[in-house]
Amino acid sequence: MALKGNLETVVELKSSPEKYLSFWKGQAHQVPNHSPTNIQGVHVHEGDWETSGSIKVWKYTIEGRSEVFKEKVIIDDEKKTLTFIGLEGDLLKIYKVFNIIWQFTTKGQGSLSKVIIEYEKLNENVPPPNNYLDLVVTITKEIDEGISKE
Repeated sequence: MALKGNLETVVELKSSPEKYLSFWKGQAHQVPNHSPTNIQGVHVHEGDWETSGSIKVWKYTIEGRSEVFKEKVIIDDEKKTLTFIGLEGDLLKIYKVFNIIWQFTTKGQGSLSKVIIEYEKLNENVPPPNNYLDLVVTITKEIDEGISKE
């Protein structure tokens, strides 16, 4: 059984790639307002809210459990991608690698977001992170709903 893998899905968004990326560059601190059931807080650990390469710590709930995820964010305007590189937290107790990637393409007034989770399990007993993909998709849609009304 393979320890490394990718999970992927595509989410249709009302927001343009530029608007979605702009939100992440300047307003990531507002994510808990858009998805309060899933995200309880976020703070900058190193860097700032706007700069690619900054490190943030997220407090979130999945399947009734409170967890923490420390990530380094990479935003590429040219490629229209947003990447969270997992550094520490509950996920990295069972996964050696855990990265979340959003790839945006324009579709009409909105966009399509390919959501990819790259992972490497610490052992064969660890399940693929399907529940985390579902969580990321839900949060992606909730953010889109909020920013598309602005």
